[in-house]
Amino acid sequence: MRAFIFPGQGSQAVGMGKAVAEAFSAARDVFAEVDDALNQRLSRLMWEGPDSDLVLTENTQPAVLTASMAILRVLQKDCGLDLAKHARLVAGHSLGEYSALCAAGAFTLADAARLVRVRGQAMQAAVPVGEGGMSALIGIEIEAAEEAVKEAADAGVVVVANDNAPGQIVISGTKAAVDKAGEIAKTKGAKRVIPLSVSTPNHSPLLKPAGERMREALAGVTIRPPVVPVVCNVTAAEVSEPEMIRRLLVDQITARVRWRESVAGFRELGVAMTVEAGGNKVLTGMVRRIDKELEPVTLDSPADIEAFAKTL
Repeated sequence: MRAFIFPGQGSQAVGMGKAVAEAFSAARDVFAEVDDALNQRLSRLMWEGPDSDLVLTENTQPAVLTASMAILRVLQKDCGLDLAKHARLVAGHSLGEYSALCAAGAFTLADAARLVRVRGQAMQAAVPVGEGGMSALIGIEIEAAEEAVKEAADAGVVVVANDNAPGQIVISGTKAAVDKAGEIAKTKGAKRVIPLSVSTPNHSPLLKPAGERMREALAGVTIRPPVVPVVCNVTAAEVSEPEMIRRLLVDQITARVRWRESVAGFRELGVAMTVEAGGNKVLTGMVRRIDKELEPVTLDSPADIEAFAKTL
């Protein structure tokens, strides 16, 4: 069986989704629906830029969701995809969890787009620009990374934010503490420490105000039972109960993204193939590092979609 997986922030690029929209009316309908929901020509920004506006968190988050959902809607409307029949589960990386939930019918597309717009605004507002930071630690394992952030705690708040794949960890917190943890990580085996060009210390306790704002936003939205289980970032386990989904999405703002553990559990759940909807193969690369026995498929172009449709 298949797991459909959905990328998060960082997979965006000017031109995203344009070729799919030009090829399929179902995709164009998705872009129009999101434009209407947000009262913004997000599609034009995605296709034409400027990049300086696209990378703003409040634009990036709905843009990534829209690109993923356009591909999924084409599969459903034009290719006969039925997630309940063709998928064992869905999962998304950070922001991508909203795409996964939307794909599985827990959210309407309009609600999902409005939620991730609020999410982006709330995350940006939680910490003044310049106070927080994130860094990727390459070539270090999770235990050593956890030791590094613990030893840097005297410099401020710093935590493991993303456990992405073996040898690929992201840390987050106050800039001074993140910098110190990065230097310590080099002494514990990290081959490289790469500061990330983000304006918010995602998945750290510093974003607690954003979590509270999302609690309010989610309280006003209907969440339906997903047609297939969603593997949750916070627990790396399946969830289907709407109120549990609501609580975990609040927790997700400040909690670690347990992507490595999530994917490592796929085969025990009966998954043999991962299908990444959009994202420029970001998650596919992680899947290959986590479990070489899983067959990864990436859907970014009309040709990708048409080839995959023949396998349904």
